[in-house]
Amino acid sequence: MIAMRRIALLGVGLAIASAVLGAAAAFETRTTKLQAIKTLGIVSAIGEEMSLTQAGLTGLGNTAQSLSISAWGLDELIVQQATRLLSGRFRVQPVSYRRGAFAAVRDSAVAPVNLLRSDPFKELVRSDVTPQGLDAYVVITRARSKLGNGRNVEGVGLAEYRTLLADYGLIHALYEVRIIDGKAFDVIEKRAAAPLDNTGTVRIAGPSGPVDETLGGAASSERLRAAVADLITRSLPVTLGDMHLIDGQ
Repeated sequence: MIAMRRIALLGVGLAIASAVLGAAAAFETRTTKLQAIKTLGIVSAIGEEMSLTQAGLTGLGNTAQSLSISAWGLDELIVQQATRLLSGRFRVQPVSYRRGAFAAVRDSAVAPVNLLRSDPFKELVRSDVTPQGLDAYVVITRARSKLGNGRNVEGVGLAEYRTLLADYGLIHALYEVRIIDGKAFDVIEKRAAAPLDNTGTVRIAGPSGPVDETLGGAASSERLRAAVADLITRSLPVTLGDMHLIDGQ
């Protein structure tokens, strides 16, 4: 019995050691690949549409709506800011791509499907981005999170959350950043932008902030655009820093 226990403990110890070594090797590979990057292209596809969502007590049966905000130029803002932040370390080159093709990619509603399928953005970088041949491409696209009663929200949006006591307005700019190898087209790293703070009444896993206006009143205002731009401007340096793409982070 004692011998069997020793064998079991030894097996557990070997499994833990193997996992630690595997994680260390993966980290070393990622770090090595990042250090080899000299030329970089930036793709952004999060800012063409804004969702309008109602959640909470009165939102259970409502379907989320959306409206076009392409005139806001949010993707151009993101590319400009990312270029400024990354140019200190990389030679950032302008690239052309079909923004609609990147924006059209959606996660499956069945979570295991997302785990099994290959990352679709790898092939899009290979087929839809020019010029080819850069060391890597930074791809910034919509991310998804749950709000309140479990309703999914993604990308840029305005949500109204109602309770028995009060109504809350929430603006969000949810996005994730991928670094894709420009030669092998592997995903070197992927990270979703984290919340800027967790002090709001309604929390969401990504950059967000409260707004006072109702859905209808704020949807077309310059104030709303400024709020979204502020979320992006404040969160992008943090996200790129967490990915070790900015010197000194």
